[in-house]
Formats: sequence, structure tokens, C-alpha cells
Amino acid sequence: MIFSYLYHMTNNCAIITGAAFGLLAIILGAFGAHALKKVLSAEKLTSFEVGVRYQTYSALFLILIGYNANFETNLIQWAYYFVTIGTILFSFSIYFLSLSEYLKRNFKFLGPITPLGGLLMILGWGCLLLSAL
Repeated sequence: MIFSYLYHMTNNCAIITGAAFGLLAIILGAFGAHALKKVLSAEKLTSFEVGVRYQTYSALFLILIGYNANFETNLIQWAYYFVTIGTILFSFSIYFLSLSEYLKRNFKFLGPITPLGGLLMILGWGCLLLSAL
């Protein structure tokens, strides 16, 4: 069923994903600014905020293409997939890495995931650029 949903990509899917990313970014940003400020080092908190910032950019990107792009073109669909997956890999790996000391867990294996997520987000923006050309 999910594959059928993804195969028939619609603008609504991008809007929903963008809204979910935006909602979560606001919640995590507030959590970071208030609760985590007391328990994380300045460096870890700054990293956490980077994850929130890029998740917010991705939320806006997805809402932008959801309202304005033609999802019948492959480039726009790829832009959606790249940015969505890239954001999950990039931002969430940063969240876990930032919280590793506090949670007393070793998330160092996520270190190589962060740049992969960033690369996917770059590819998503590139697909949007190519679709406009």
C-alpha cells in the first residue's frame, strides 16, 4: 500500500511531509532552547540547532514544491525523495549524536550518515534547479 502511495506521488504528499518536518522542527527547536540548554554542552547544543535549522529549510522546500511544482515530472519526484530521505539522515543523525552523552549511548556509527544526508539534500535542490531549467 505504501509503495502504491509513493508511486502515485502527489503535491499533497510533499505538503504533508513538509508540514510534519516543520512541526517537528519547531518542537525540537523549543526543546533544545529550553530543556537541552541545561544538559548539553554549548558545542552539542549548537550541533543540535544545526539539525533543527536544516530540517526547517527542508520543510519549507517541501511545502514550496508541494504548492508549486508539477509532480508528474521525475525531477520533482526525485527532489522530494532526496530532500526527505536526506533530512531524515542528516538532521536525525545530528540529534542522536548531540544527545549521545546525555542518553549515555554510543551513536558514533551515525557519524558517516550525516554527510550522506547532506549530499542527498544537495541532490534534491539540484533536481529542483534542473526541473526549472
